[in-house]
Amino acid sequence: MARKTGPTISQEECYPLADEPVREELDDARLLDLDVEQESPFLRGQKRVSVRRGSLPKKTATRLAWAAIAFGIVFVCGLATAALYHYGERSWRFRVESSDDIEITGLDNITRAQVMEVMGGDIGRNIFFVPLGQRQRQLEQIPWVDSASVMRFAPNRLKVDIHERTPVAFARVGSRILLVDTAGTLMELPGKKKYSFPVILGMNHGEPPSTRAARMRIYKEVVSQLDSGGTQHSQELSEVDLSDPDDVKVLANNAEGEVLVHLGSSNYLDRYKLYVGHVQEWRQQFDKVESVDLRYDRQIIVNPDLQGSIKQAPLSSSAAKKAIAAGVKPAALISHMPLGPKPAAAAPAATVAKLPAKPATKKTVARRRHKPAVKKAKAKAGAVPVPKSTAKPKTPHATAGRSSSVGSPKSASDAAKAKKPSPAIAKEQEHP
Repeated sequence: MARKTGPTISQEECYPLADEPVREELDDARLLDLDVEQESPFLRGQKRVSVRRGSLPKKTATRLAWAAIAFGIVFVCGLATAALYHYGERSWRFRVESSDDIEITGLDNITRAQVMEVMGGDIGRNIFFVPLGQRQRQLEQIPWVDSASVMRFAPNRLKVDIHERTPVAFARVGSRILLVDTAGTLMELPGKKKYSFPVILGMNHGEPPSTRAARMRIYKEVVSQLDSGGTQHSQELSEVDLSDPDDVKVLANNAEGEVLVHLGSSNYLDRYKLYVGHVQEWRQQFDKVESVDLRYDRQIIVNPDLQGSIKQAPLSSSAAKKAIAAGVKPAALISHMPLGPKPAAAAPAATVAKLPAKPATKKTVARRRHKPAVKKAKAKAGAVPVPKSTAKPKTPHATAGRSSSVGSPKSASDAAKAKKPSPAIAKEQEHP
């Protein structure tokens, strides 16, 4: 029998415990491989399939997250804006304290006081509560203002930019003289500028703006034609009467006196040149030349306005002084009221003055008895035939248009009759 002399070695000492899990894992792997090999292909459909447990797709969830973030940002910005608005509404820093906080530019003929009459109500008001559109419309109601703009600048400044109208003529309206622009807008005289414009007649406050604008288009055409080619004939005019669109009348300055020239409704430059070229000749033929009618074809009527021209009411002394200071010519300040019949102007030397006297006959005496009004009719106006070289083109209204003359010949036949002395004049020449 063997004797135990030393310690025995147990199985745990030969095979450490740490190696056992490794061994078990190897055995399990082998068993799994065997199971796979022995598994029937018909049992693969019975395997468990993993199922999604989320209620929303991943993309949808991402979008919702971004939307929530954006909403949060907007909400925070809204709160900040509301806080700023509340601060700006109640803070004294955004209040217009005085007129020094209102800047005004573009003033020339308009005074700062006129603008402050509109903007003065905003002093002491919060800048964010100033109605800019309403203030702009109120400023444009000032006659001199063509357009205006109102802007606000933080913290408490307002800026007003004014664009003024450009006057082109004086206008006599009632007993006042005003300035007028191309659109027919009437403006007060500024009192610190001097202009060189003629005075327009025929306007009144009661007419609509469209009528006034139509008159200004006629005036613009007259001035454009008279100044074409560098002639500057418009500087010679004191008045332009636009009361009758078919008969534009201008009061031309002259060293020997002003002359009222009828220009009709077209060919203004040609007719005015005809007046300039023959006015000295007419002054030699007539004692006084007050008006000339150039509307008719191949015929000139001298002094047709025997009754005087009816103009506006007389100007007051203060209005006349203000008009003279603004540059109105003195001839346009005279108010000619209707007068009685004037003595007939001397007949042209080429027509009546140098005709030989004819003896009176029984037939002449008989005609005198039947026509006693011939002496009165022929002595009122002088008609001068226009030479062919200076004849102006015939216009449709020249022959059919009405004339303001009294007893003036309106056709070539009447002009021919005016050349012969009446039986009464022949009788007086024979028995002075």
